Amino acid sequence: MSAKNKCWSRRDFLKTVGITGASSLLLPAANLAEATDKTLQVPQREFGKTGVKVPILSLGSTANIGSNQLMLKQAVQWGVTYWDTAPSYQGGKSEMGFGKYLGKYPQDRQKIFLVTKSNAWTMNGMSKELNTSLERMKTDYIDLFFVHGISDISEMDKKTKAWAEERKSQGKIRFFGFSTHSNMEECLSGAAELGWIDGIMMTYNYRLMREDRMKRAVDACVKAGIGLTAMKTQGGGQVKTNTKTELKLAGRFMQKGFTSAQAKLKAVWENPQIACICSRMPNMSILMSNTAAAMDKTKLSSNDRKLFEQYAWESHSSYCAGCTNICESATENKVPIGDVMRCLMYGRSYGDREFALTEFKNIPENSRKQLPELDYSLAELKCPHNIPIGKLINEAVEELT
Repeated sequence: MSAKNKCWSRRDFLKTVGITGASSLLLPAANLAEATDKTLQVPQREFGKTGVKVPILSLGSTANIGSNQLMLKQAVQWGVTYWDTAPSYQGGKSEMGFGKYLGKYPQDRQKIFLVTKSNAWTMNGMSKELNTSLERMKTDYIDLFFVHGISDISEMDKKTKAWAEERKSQGKIRFFGFSTHSNMEECLSGAAELGWIDGIMMTYNYRLMREDRMKRAVDACVKAGIGLTAMKTQGGGQVKTNTKTELKLAGRFMQKGFTSAQAKLKAVWENPQIACICSRMPNMSILMSNTAAAMDKTKLSSNDRKLFEQYAWESHSSYCAGCTNICESATENKVPIGDVMRCLMYGRSYGDREFALTEFKNIPENSRKQLPELDYSLAELKCPHNIPIGKLINEAVEELT
């Protein structure tokens, strides 16, 4: 087995980089980089029918990458070479951070599977954003270009297909697809029928992966040759919980040598249909922790999975599953409930208030103004997870305005 495809235990990883114990996460980033064995690489998987292999861990870069160039160099050395960004992340600073790195290390461009997205929703707008992204990242092409955050497969129309084919012929993009946070199952199933989608990034975690609708949707995409990237893999919710099962989970996994956060990543990786996990990694500590999990060969046991299922059931009313076609259709003017729930998740579960504020401001002003004035009782009645939508909407307005 080649070094590139070798599976490492967490202990092997920590030993190789010359650090031991939980305190290792506090070591300066420079020490980690100096200690790295360059033969350590995260495993790779086929990305659909593209003929390309990608690492199972992707660097999600909503943070300020420009000031953390050492982390990018470390990511390349560990084989975390699927880099995900968007023009809107950090007001463009994320893409410029990648461009800063590629300007300094142009030889690394061939190693990196570079992904960016567009929120434009018009063909001219997508063209403008694509050209801006190319300029910012100092590259001639994007490996995978996503339309960002669709909620209905009808958004992938004939004009979008023609636009993608033309940009491919120009050499500006290699592959095309979309990301989705809402109504994921319908979007995935619809994409499988289109025949021209190369890749999809969707919300997918230990909660959603066990639902029959999601299983069928993933199966359909795999049969259609679509490469799948999972995001929001921690399954974080809008309210903080502290159940006995959650504490039991944390203690159980710590005894095995990894955190519950790492276990949640491993639960997704155990499905070979998922090519990659996109994880927000704003610092060296999280990069190291996730990389160690990716290289770790310890499998989750049947009891581990049962605990995850039990915890998912106990905390289901704190998690928005993204089925916004149900709740939003029950409100006046189709209020973007899913977007608001996601903002709360960023602030409360991820602890990233700055990103939560930014995302909340991206909701159209007229929609934000009417949030506290509407009646959400019908939406709550229809919600499969019995989420207290009205209460959370009002809390979001207070916390994020």
